[in-house]
Amino acid sequence: MSMNIAIDGPAGAGKSTIAKKLAKKLGFIYVDTGAMYRAMAYYFLQHGILAEDEKAVAEACQKVDVTIAYEGEEQQVILNGENVNGVIRTEEVGNMASATSIYPVVRSKLVELQQGLAAKADVIMDGRDIGTCVLPNAQIKIYLTASAAVRAKRRYDELTAKGVSCDLEEIQRDIVDRDYRDMHRETSPLKQAEDAVLVDSSEMDAEEVADAILEIYKKAKRV
Repeated sequence: MSMNIAIDGPAGAGKSTIAKKLAKKLGFIYVDTGAMYRAMAYYFLQHGILAEDEKAVAEACQKVDVTIAYEGEEQQVILNGENVNGVIRTEEVGNMASATSIYPVVRSKLVELQQGLAAKADVIMDGRDIGTCVLPNAQIKIYLTASAAVRAKRRYDELTAKGVSCDLEEIQRDIVDRDYRDMHRETSPLKQAEDAVLVDSSEMDAEEVADAILEIYKKAKRV
């Protein structure tokens, strides 16, 4: 039986960074569900589809194929045969992904692939509703969070380090707005699973968070 670790939490909490570290430490496959939603959102943006046009979104979903490949142990997100790793991490794509992930047709398209991966291999999967909806039977569930101010500063530092001009207050407003949308959407809202362990990363660096979750994993394995 495969071992599944589900990491949920709000935008900017460091879920992907931590999941990647843990995957390498444990030899698990890392499945970045957020990247899959971003790939679909990128398709919508490239084809001029508005987030509020649910009918157009549904029609476009039929034309989208999102898969995951690995090159040098690094995950590559493939959209209709094209590697889109380098273009799906913008704020615009992130906001579109948050706005369109509320539609059941978008979720059903991607969840099937995610569940298939988890059934066949030991995986670490991160997102907004992994422990509550996608992998409700995951053996380890983590809810990773941090204050909005801390998450905004992390994102600001990441962007400025890349030479991108941005505004810290605007980033924090976007994060607060995205939190609200994610927590209040009708389909699979962001929330902590009843059996998930809460980890607040506000006062921890990435290595400390990874080590904390690794201890949770080891304790669960001993039970």
